[in-house]
Amino acid sequence: MRPSSFFTPQNALACALLAAPLLVTCAIAQDRTTEQGEAQITDPNEECTPYYYAPVGQAVAAGQFPPLWTPATILDNDTNAQNKYNSISGQIPNIAPKGTQPQSLEGNWTGFSYPSTDPDCWWTFDQCTTPKLAGLSPDLSVVPEPNTLGYGFDDGPNCSHNAFYDYLQENDQKATMFYIGSNVLDWPLEAQRGLADGHELCVHTWSHRYMTALTNEEVFAEFYYKSLTLLQMQAIKLVAGVTPTCWRPPFGDVDDRVRAIAKAMGLRTIIWQYDSNDWRAGTGNITDADVDANYDTLITRVQNGSFNTEGTIMLTHELNNFTMSEAMKFYDQLKAAFKYIVPLGVATNQTQPYVETDYAQPNFEQYISGTTTLSGNPPLPTSGSTTSGGSTGGSSPSSGATTGTTGTNTGGARRLAFDGPGVGGLAASALFIAGVLRLLM
Repeated sequence: MRPSSFFTPQNALACALLAAPLLVTCAIAQDRTTEQGEAQITDPNEECTPYYYAPVGQAVAAGQFPPLWTPATILDNDTNAQNKYNSISGQIPNIAPKGTQPQSLEGNWTGFSYPSTDPDCWWTFDQCTTPKLAGLSPDLSVVPEPNTLGYGFDDGPNCSHNAFYDYLQENDQKATMFYIGSNVLDWPLEAQRGLADGHELCVHTWSHRYMTALTNEEVFAEFYYKSLTLLQMQAIKLVAGVTPTCWRPPFGDVDDRVRAIAKAMGLRTIIWQYDSNDWRAGTGNITDADVDANYDTLITRVQNGSFNTEGTIMLTHELNNFTMSEAMKFYDQLKAAFKYIVPLGVATNQTQPYVETDYAQPNFEQYISGTTTLSGNPPLPTSGSTTSGGSTGGSSPSSGATTGTTGTNTGGARRLAFDGPGVGGLAASALFIAGVLRLLM
């Protein structure tokens, strides 16, 4: 695949909306109508072939979502969203957006002056996790249970994650999955699998931009169209039938203004304590061996007693073949080193992870006693089955495939949703472009 394909994402949307004769070019043999059928596909090239999912295609065609992979704004015809924003606007502090758009959207803070006292608890500035604005809870960056790893993955759902999710399922291991709204609409059946497998779904925003660079309304929209219920037309609610109550800021970029908007929308802010840097492998001077070393360092620290009083959270990704393979490669070692590996909601006893009250998650004691999933969870949406061929009705920065073979990296192409710590300025852009080139080699 040519790198230029990353920057021309209209192919998936075109497959969904063009006339029927053109759809045959997207046709595949496997069942693309249900989560169960999608989960049975073992060929990553088939996994990453766009398909049509009626509820998403119809919602996108009706203009009920912002354009995919662009910073969200409140739609002109969306009076419910505008009314919701108006109802929380009084809770938003008078803190200006950071930097100047458009460069600030990618973490380029050139020309932006910020006080060294960090008045806004800006994570990107000094990794502040204890808000300075009254009434805001600290970010979750560690877990309270000793020798426990809060387990989660950013940037899903990935089109070729079946091998990875199969591995987690075989080990009865649940995790917290931070899904990007545009990815959810691109790969709805993959998002449904996350819920069906018992993972905890959290918000990773609509378009994966630096959140502190956005205006108040844009921050609201990045959350709203990603997670909240408006005539059941928001991404996770539409596709998976649940409304998350947790989120993680892309790049960790959050301040008290963004935290306040998240809180007003019922979202808990989750960060991390250690970074695997798996997302940066192959960019700059970061090698695969460097990522291995980061995993090894975490394992050494738990063995040395660093987490005897409280557990930790490590940033890892469902981003590409390498990041998922690294997770499988080191899972047994992490399991041997830590006493427990649990989803973040389990670690903090969040037994009702969604707004919907008919879905329950085990508490910490239940989970470590072997009850990793509770009964009585709602069924996945069944309306609007797909047809062979086409697309989700959306488009993403990239589509393609990689294998999910344990410990290997084929370097095949796949969709990319970049993530990582608060790397500012031109460095973030350089890392992003380098990551694209790595994935499309």
